Order: sequence, then C-alpha cells, then structure tokens
Amino acid sequence: MSGGNRISPPLRKGDLGGFERGPFMREYGRVLKDASRELRKNMTEAEQRLWSHLRGKQLLGVQFYRQKPIGPYIVDFFAPGAGLVVEADGSQHREPENARRDEERDRFLVGEELRVLRFDNYQILRDTDAVIQRIIDAIQEGLRNPP
Repeated sequence: MSGGNRISPPLRKGDLGGFERGPFMREYGRVLKDASRELRKNMTEAEQRLWSHLRGKQLLGVQFYRQKPIGPYIVDFFAPGAGLVVEADGSQHREPENARRDEERDRFLVGEELRVLRFDNYQILRDTDAVIQRIIDAIQEGLRNPP
C-alpha cells in the first residue's frame, strides 16, 4: 500500500491501541468485574454528569473507562493513556474511616504510576466546567510528562 493511508488491524479484546500496558493493567477476578458492572448501572447524578463529558474521547481524544477495576479497587473513571484516575466523591467520603480508605487507595494508585483527581459530587454538579477544565489540565500534564 503506498502513501500514508493505512488501516490498522482491529484491536484484540483488552488491547489499548498504542498505549503501553502499565503495571496497573492487571487481570481482575469475576467479583470485581461483576461489582464494576453493577456500579456502571447505578451511577450517581454527579458520575452521570461527569461521564457525559468524558465518554467517547471528548477530552483531547483520550479514552476514559468508567467503574474500572485496578488492583483490588474499582475507580470511577480511568484514562490509561493519560495515567489518570478521576473520582467523584459523595458525602460519605468525608467520614474519617472512609477518608482513611481513600488515602490508602490513592497511595496504591500512585504506586501504580497513576495520578488521582478527586472531586466532591456537589462540586461536579455546581461547577462542571471548572471540573472538566481541571481534568483537561491533568490530561495535558500527563501527556507532556508520562511516568
């Protein structure tokens, strides 16, 4: 085939299409897979609002996945190409025990060479544009400075 027009072969299931498979891309078990599926069916209003902006590579052409298992955790939104996790936190995350678990989870994700952005549900619903801009900034930073 001459010229620059070439069609790439279809991706195999689970292939990231040009993105390196990092340490965070591990197989996960049926329990996490089923829990992830349930969470996708029952998203909060804030998660739905955020997903409407993240889905379909709307932000700088970056693919996001929702309710994605990473290690022993399920993250709200994950962009492997940008090494970015986005969490939409409800009021229960302010309780001391839940805040401690969030810190533990964030340490794990950072250890997997991922960056984590957390937004309060109220912030997502009240100031969606500012939240989206912060995500865009984080994507650009991740694309400029990969791990």
